Amino acid sequence: MNFTRWSARLPGTQRRAAARTEHAVSPDRRGDGSVPVARAERLTDDPPGVPAVDELPAREVLDRIPALVALVHGPDHRIAYVNDAYVAAFGLRPVGEPAREALPELDELGLLPLLDQVLRSSKPRTVKSRKAPSGRSYTFTCTPVDVPGDKARGVLVFAADVTDHAEAAERLRTSEREQRRTAVTLQRSLLPQELEQPDDLRIAATYQPGGTEAAVGGDWYDVITLGGGRTALVIGDVMGRGVRAAAVMGQLRTAVRAYARLDLPPHEVLQLLDGLAQEIDANQIATCVYAVHDPNEGRLVYASAGHLPILVRDASGAVLRADEPTGPPLGTGGWMHASGSVPLGPGATAVLYTDGLVERRDADLDEGIAALENALAGATGTPQVICDRLLRSAGVTAAHDDDVALLVLQHPARPGPDGDLFRNAALELLGGVEAAPRARAFASGVLTSWRFPTDLHDLGVLAASELVANSLQHGTPPMRLRLRRTDRRLIIEVTDGDDHLPRRRRAEPADEAGRGIAIVATIASNWGSRRTPGGGKAVWCEFALPRGAG
Repeated sequence: MNFTRWSARLPGTQRRAAARTEHAVSPDRRGDGSVPVARAERLTDDPPGVPAVDELPAREVLDRIPALVALVHGPDHRIAYVNDAYVAAFGLRPVGEPAREALPELDELGLLPLLDQVLRSSKPRTVKSRKAPSGRSYTFTCTPVDVPGDKARGVLVFAADVTDHAEAAERLRTSEREQRRTAVTLQRSLLPQELEQPDDLRIAATYQPGGTEAAVGGDWYDVITLGGGRTALVIGDVMGRGVRAAAVMGQLRTAVRAYARLDLPPHEVLQLLDGLAQEIDANQIATCVYAVHDPNEGRLVYASAGHLPILVRDASGAVLRADEPTGPPLGTGGWMHASGSVPLGPGATAVLYTDGLVERRDADLDEGIAALENALAGATGTPQVICDRLLRSAGVTAAHDDDVALLVLQHPARPGPDGDLFRNAALELLGGVEAAPRARAFASGVLTSWRFPTDLHDLGVLAASELVANSLQHGTPPMRLRLRRTDRRLIIEVTDGDDHLPRRRRAEPADEAGRGIAIVATIASNWGSRRTPGGGKAVWCEFALPRGAG
């Protein structure tokens, strides 16, 4: 086979050759006015021009190309030629042998089907950055070529060494993976490692970071037991991606826990968070929902800073969207937030979530929320089971393009013996000298009926007596004593109409007052106070129940 007869034209060569032929100046036309005669005469004295590309020997040119070049012929892709660079990279290859046996490196790289495709389609094909067995990376371009006088066609394989580019890209990918791993680790470490489980609620939560192509965001959630049987729940989303968003999220979550200890109404907590968010980063905003559940009220009181609405499914399966009131995101400033409420009685389930669960590029946000409502209406089981079902229904996978935080809480209905472990009793306190004895007698009778051990019974009566005495001395009507037991603790609470919160202080020997709260704090497992929405206050204490009590 005479190789010089092969016309190995890369894309564009035929076009450039045709252009040269069309624009070449014919010797017969010189001097017809298109070129001055004098200039034509000077050109005849110039040294001979460089030979045209078509006159250069193809084999000599290809042998000197630093890229790898191979030419195969026919349906079996028999080797017609390999250049010196190809031989240096993969070794000498016998001419005339089929590529499947003689070019094993192409077979390992998966290029043989590509050669078949080029022959069938008569169109060039390129594959980028394939790593050869030698460890070098190449970009292969396979171009069909015609053999003059032969009906069979060939394929020119041109391989450019892109090892440096491939290694640089791999280093970049490794760096991005490390940054993502760092951000995910930071994000998960800032989230609660174990959720607090209140007596009256069953709670589950999940956090799903975005896929490998998406940077980690600032989604977070938390559950905070406030004491007195009340529980705070929070979920939020810091705008932005990466370590910075996760760091801001951590600061906000820590602040929420601190503000929650003040036992403020939800809208006041958001007011404090709004000011803090501006101090952390004036250019960073976040959405947030802060909610408080009180089992005595059977409601979820909440405030929203630009966040998505809470969804509540009642015992009958009907789903309610709590979307009012809603203020602007945290960090915008100048807005007075307001609190709203939604029923959350026995048998109800509430869902708090971030936008990654319902927001899609090809659909309206309301459509995503409506789809979540439908999924919640049919989701039953434990909170963790509901979490998993809602994630599946929303199509959230490991490759999801956004972070997702999801918090599910249930207020379970407790029939039968289990319900006997959750009891309430309340007494309206009327002013006068008889109020304290009546409160002690009431507490004693209730604790006896609940079959508490003698020592716990006596401590409970003492705590109720001290709280009532403190309210009678420093508070104003209306006053109420409330006792509540759960499967884990006894809660005693006294409310009155005065909003001055008591504090524990050291009483001097000569003082006649100031010892009631100190006594309660000493004998109880926990105690606290808060202002009530109506303008009064509530003072409470808790006693941990021994196993098997009641």
